[in-house]
Amino acid sequence: MDLLNTKEALRQWTQAVVDQAKKNLITQDKVVSGNLMDSLKVSKLREDATGLSSQIEMASYGEFIDKGVSGIKKKYQTPYSYKKKMPPISKLDKWVVRRGIAPRDDKGRFLPRKSVLFMIARGIYYNGIKPSLFLTKPYESMRNDLPFQLAVGFTEDARAILKLEIEK
Repeated sequence: MDLLNTKEALRQWTQAVVDQAKKNLITQDKVVSGNLMDSLKVSKLREDATGLSSQIEMASYGEFIDKGVSGIKKKYQTPYSYKKKMPPISKLDKWVVRRGIAPRDDKGRFLPRKSVLFMIARGIYYNGIKPSLFLTKPYESMRNDLPFQLAVGFTEDARAILKLEIEK
């Protein structure tokens, strides 16, 4: 017998975590291109001998936005850090354009984009990326709800199984 209600409870819980993470990205002003938000989704439920599992998929850089990165001067409680290498400026180019960052010099002229990219990369290298916990916080706050939701789903599945057995 398939545990449809239990699987649905797990899927709904995981989807609720993803939905809250997307809201957090918006409220924390972390949506620039929308790629990270679009990449956040619930992967297909897996069932094996050890039980059911569900995973949340997201773009690879999402973990750095969530957990943060320590710079060489400013440290955060995170497993990631810039040690001897600055972030590549090529990865910042589209971000700078989308954010509309175009500083001017003392005479009012726009600074060359490569200079702006270098200054931003250097700032990230020194100060790191502050953890946003956009995914970690909803996961941790909803983690205590999961056992109850699974128990309700499993109870419904057990009733259906018992009903089938009695009818036989």
